[in-house]
Order: sequence, then structure tokens, then C-alpha cells
Amino acid sequence: MARIQGNGLQSAESRSLRGTRESLADPDNSSLGSDSEINGFANTERQADKYGFIGGAQKYSGESAQDVPPEVLRQREGKWLEMLNSWDKWMAKRHKKVKLRCQKGIPPSLRGRAWLYLSGGKVKKEQNQGKFRELDSQPGDPKWVDVIERDLHRQFPFHEMFMARGGHGQKDLFSVLKAYTLYRPEEGYCQAQAPIAAVLLMHMPVEDAFWGLVQICEKYLPGYYSTGLEAIQLDGEILFALLRRVSPLAYRHLKKHKMEPILYMTEWFMCAFSRTLPWASVLRVWDMFLCEGVKIIFRVGLVLLKCMLGSQEKLKTCQGQYETMERLRAIDVRYMQEGFLVREVLELPISERDVEKEHHAQLRRWKETHGELHCKSPPRMHGAKAIMAAEPPSRQDLRQRPTIIVESPLAQTSPASTATDSTRKEEEEKGRKKSQKGNLKKTPSMEKIANPYPLPSDPQPLLKDTPLQGSNQSLSSTEQDTYL
Repeated sequence: MARIQGNGLQSAESRSLRGTRESLADPDNSSLGSDSEINGFANTERQADKYGFIGGAQKYSGESAQDVPPEVLRQREGKWLEMLNSWDKWMAKRHKKVKLRCQKGIPPSLRGRAWLYLSGGKVKKEQNQGKFRELDSQPGDPKWVDVIERDLHRQFPFHEMFMARGGHGQKDLFSVLKAYTLYRPEEGYCQAQAPIAAVLLMHMPVEDAFWGLVQICEKYLPGYYSTGLEAIQLDGEILFALLRRVSPLAYRHLKKHKMEPILYMTEWFMCAFSRTLPWASVLRVWDMFLCEGVKIIFRVGLVLLKCMLGSQEKLKTCQGQYETMERLRAIDVRYMQEGFLVREVLELPISERDVEKEHHAQLRRWKETHGELHCKSPPRMHGAKAIMAAEPPSRQDLRQRPTIIVESPLAQTSPASTATDSTRKEEEEKGRKKSQKGNLKKTPSMEKIANPYPLPSDPQPLLKDTPLQGSNQSLSSTEQDTYL
């Protein structure tokens, strides 16, 4: 097993993790130039795609994503709002339905809220009210602050949220990462945490993103970002063992050329494929990952290895370690397209039991060759149901708290008009009673108009098939995620 020291990856073995970041940040490797040039083009010549990337930077193309018809999206939004209103009941009694809906893809307008509920970040946040603000107000360890500040501009530099140096995106990213070093000082900061936090910030407010990061680091990928990175090395061996079952040909090829798993899977797993796949595929993978756990990350890795190295024809151009690494660094786009990848991931027969069985086998082998693990990470939780079962929430913890509240202009009355309003209400009430007695038709001014945008707390379910007045669009923008 390759050795890793410190809280960063050994340069020879982590070239994919660090090299990718450097290439994105290096102006010489980009057709868009420096940050200032990107900002200069943002509002004039360069247009963001529907995910917020400038110039199709995250391998986005019309063919790589599946467009959901507005009427279908509207129906899915209604179903998700219903689930989020009774989250504990759905998770306890209808978890299979929740899983199926995650596999179909969470509606963009509700993705941030759904991720927070799935990960358990919502419960963690409610049980630690004020904790993030307390951490954010502290200066932080200068050692980690300096490293984080140098790393900010490398995270998705072609996304409109993180392009501007010192912009709101980079400021929020700094707050989340610094707060985590204070929350877990024994763990500190690892480079691969930054893209995880950035993806969360694209979909939710800064405090929610912090608790989402906490849950991913502690429940989904425990030990991945600790000193020595033993957990990622162990999972690399698990991936390699599972590959023997999925694609014996790819397994034998990698073994023949003595390619340690950490050479090709480090960035995949530590960044949850956020720096590897087209963005449409990233979102679908994360929907399933936060619902079903790390087995989804294993499945994606196995699918890519099988597709790239799983036939004699494909191995003809991979005569050595260098050629094989180059092939895995340049994965064919057709294997990463949303529709193909999701279908292959769902059909791959790798379960939580398979992962855990192999985990115990590899752990025994590790102890024989390396001794005891130096970092005692908490047990891994396999998805949302396991997390909720381990820490049962109260109804209060799951209560939805809208971040944007719009008051009705009618409610904003001055003291001088209070008496007039009271008199008017009394007259309207008398008129209503007379109308009922005489079985008369209500006047238009007295009709109760149904609210087409009910708040999540309203008892009435969302009308699924009724189009919005004057629009054929969804309740949310289909162009980008929102914080609703």
C-alpha cells in the first residue's frame, strides 16, 4: 500500500486530485484566462449554462443531460413538498418510495432542502442552534485559515458563484471551511473538502451547507479527510476487490500493472465525483448518494472502470501503467452521460452488505500488513434511513423554516387606518351574512381566490396537475436551483 503523510496527499500519488485543481486555476491551461478576465466576460460575451457554469466548463452539453417536461417537474415538486412536510413518517413507512424518487432525480427547486433532510443536516442544525454563528465569528487557526484562503479560487472557478475573488461565493466557502476546522480541530482542513462544500453552497444557504458538510464528513465518508487518509486507502482496496466481481478483465489488467487504487480513485471518492462528471450527472449521483449512502460512490467508480477497461478491444491501447492512467483521466463522455450512467449505477448488483463484508475483510488484511488504524473514525452510515435511525429526530427538528418570507401588503397598515379597516371588516361581515341568507351569488370582490403558491406549512396539498395562472412553467425555475 502506498504511504501517505500529513493531511495532504503524497504528490506522486495524488497528482489527479491536486493536478485537476491546479489546471482549473492555472490561466495558462484555460481558454477563458484569469479570474478578472472571466468576470469581464460574465455579463457581456460569456453566458452561463443552466447550472451556472461559464463556457460549458463542467462538460455540460445538451446531450449529456435529460430535460424533464415542466408538467412532470411540477408533479414531482408537489410530491416532494408532501414528503418534506411529513419527513419522519415517509422515512419510517415509505422509505422505498423516497429512494425511488431520489433515483428519478430531485426537482431543482427543492434539491437543497431535500439534501439537507436526507443527510440529517436539518436535524443537526436544529439541535445546535447558534453553533455555526458562534464558529463563524471566531478568527480560526491561522494555519488552516491561510491554507483555505489560498484554495478558494480553485473551486469551480468557472461557476458564476465562485468566479469573483472575494465574492459572496468565496466568502461563504471560506466561512464553511473555517467553521469546520473549529468544529473538528483534530481533523482540520483537507483540500478535498472544498469542492464538497462548494457543491452544497450552490444549493443552500451557508449555515445549511456547513451542517451538510459535517454530515458528509462524519456519516457518509468518515475518516476520508483525516491525517494520513487511511479511510480512503481502505476504500480503494474495497473498490478493487469489488471490481473482481464486476469486471474480472479490468481487475486483472490493473493488478498486472500493479496500479494501486489510490492512483485513480482518490479524487473520485474524496470529491464524490463532483470534479469528474458532467454537472447533470453530478447532481443525479448526489441525489442517490445522500439517500442511499456510499455504495452509490462505489457503483459509479465500478461502472467507469468497467466501461473504460472492461474489454480486450479497449485494453489494446493500454500497454502499461502510464497509458492506463491516461485513459482513466480522460473518461469517454458517453459513459458519463446522465441517462447512461444512472441506469448502469442502478443495475449494478452492489449492496450495503457487499460493501460492509468487503470492508471487514480488507480491515483484517490492513491490520496484518499495517497494524492498527491510526485514525479511529466513527462508523459509516449507509444513507438517510440509517442516519435517522441512529439519531431519531423530533417533529420540532424536522419543522420547515422558510428562509424567505414575503408579507402581504394588506398586512402593512398604519395606525391611522386601523379604525377604518375595522369598520370595513364589520360591514363586509354583515354583507356576507345577508348574502348567505338570501342565497345570493357572491360578488367578485368577496370571492376567495386560491393561493397557487401555498407555503410548505399549509395543510392543503399542492395541486399537481393544475397549470399555474398565465404560465406553463414549474413552481420553480427549471434553469437553476434555488433556496426555496
